[in-house]
Amino acid sequence: MLEEVERWLSRRSWSVADRPPHRVLAAKQRTGQTISVVLPALNEEETVGDIVTVIRHDLVEQIPLVDEIVVVDSGSTDRTSEVAARAGARVVHRDEILPRIPAVPGKGEVLWRSLLVTGGDIVCFVDADLREFSSDFVLGIVAPLLTDPDVDLVKAMYDRPLAGSAGQGGRVTELMARPLLNMHWPQLAGFVQPLGGEYAARRSLLEQLPFPVGYGVELGMLVDALHLVGLDALAQVDVGVRKHRHQDGQALGRMAAAIYRTAQLRLARGHLVRPALTQFERGEDGFEPRTYSVDTEERPPMVEVAEYAERKVA
Repeated sequence: MLEEVERWLSRRSWSVADRPPHRVLAAKQRTGQTISVVLPALNEEETVGDIVTVIRHDLVEQIPLVDEIVVVDSGSTDRTSEVAARAGARVVHRDEILPRIPAVPGKGEVLWRSLLVTGGDIVCFVDADLREFSSDFVLGIVAPLLTDPDVDLVKAMYDRPLAGSAGQGGRVTELMARPLLNMHWPQLAGFVQPLGGEYAARRSLLEQLPFPVGYGVELGMLVDALHLVGLDALAQVDVGVRKHRHQDGQALGRMAAAIYRTAQLRLARGHLVRPALTQFERGEDGFEPRTYSVDTEERPPMVEVAEYAERKVA
């Protein structure tokens, strides 16, 4: 491992216990920074309500740390919006944000648009499919941003059990993202969960980053943040164990293809490999090919969007 990464691990890797709640709250009150928590959600009625409830109870009512909880619904066909609103979140539909630009499916699309409907100086993203959720996921990753002005982005790190086996989750991370980062961006080799969906960043950084519209958003954001603010402005915090719904192998293949495409674009701007992935499913007549397009679109830095600039002036 690079000496720079070893030094970074000792300086910028923490545990949630390193910053107790009273210290974090004091830092918020001293600096006057506001915090928005964003949950991108698609058909998550079983889990989104519990997550919102925990954040609201622990970090709004018990400790006044979070200023707004926003669920961005990206087209759910179940009761996601109703459940989230009843739990106390403000629910916004993806298609209602920046209607001038037609929305496309994808997690990154939702995160990008969320910048237009939130006001926090710090924006904290949390996946909406987490089970047995702890508010430490939020407290842990916003704390360094409140206490250390030199930190701009914080990723959560955690164990990811799979089918009862510890450390076996995160298959796309181990098979695709980690090799890519180690080979091409070795400064980022110290991140335990580079693709994790729980991270917080200063708005001043997020608004300068392009957002891949799909599953490549986490890797793209990490790489672009490295180039924009440097390794020492990035950090990670251990928040325990992450339990969530796991996807099947073919879905993971499509995710891996999108992540590879995101990395490839950053390695060679202007040259794209075939933006499609063919997989096989057994049908009545044997194995049948199914071809899926790989996300090839990225949203520009939000500071380049006229509506966002107008909002900041207002």
